Amino acid sequence: MTYHSSVTSEATEHRHADHEIDPQFLNRWSPRSFKEKPVPDEALYRLFEAARWAPSGNNEQPWRYIIARTMEDRATFLSFIAPSNAAWCSKAPVLVLVASAMINSRGAESRSHAFDAGAAWGYLALEAGRQGLIAHAMGGFERDKARETLGVPADYALHAVVAIGYRGEREALPEALQAREQPSSRKPLAELLHEGRFGASISNP
Repeated sequence: MTYHSSVTSEATEHRHADHEIDPQFLNRWSPRSFKEKPVPDEALYRLFEAARWAPSGNNEQPWRYIIARTMEDRATFLSFIAPSNAAWCSKAPVLVLVASAMINSRGAESRSHAFDAGAAWGYLALEAGRQGLIAHAMGGFERDKARETLGVPADYALHAVVAIGYRGEREALPEALQAREQPSSRKPLAELLHEGRFGASISNP
């Protein structure tokens, strides 16, 4: 199992935190190059175990995952994934559709299902990094086709497809994607924070 107690040299080259945080947050990013190497069940299930413990409104835990690991199932997923994403994620040994229940256990409309599913994805992604795996979420897929093909009920929202596996070489990607195979930076904290009301800047974030 891989665990970095410091920021990797690759992350250091492209990322800088203005305030001290755990290295896992800087080390996690979304590569596109995958090795065609299976992910053991135990390693894969740890990701979903981490996601299981994410917070959710009223502890509803609305997230659901459909996992594709066989060649047949992955081919089915590729039928509704956008070609620009299929060009690189076709090598990933695991593809996962992320959905969430729009109706809560009381039969009412859930106002937090998407927010909660996003929190669970964050837990999953961090656990993947801890284990030396990569997890890349993509929104580029045909939702209606995915719903019909996989038999997802109408009261579940479809959010993303996540490719999971071991990181491959940059050179294995199509040439157009190789330059993008590096950690991205982030907007300044001052651009993200508002104090008191929207648009009011915060001093010295």
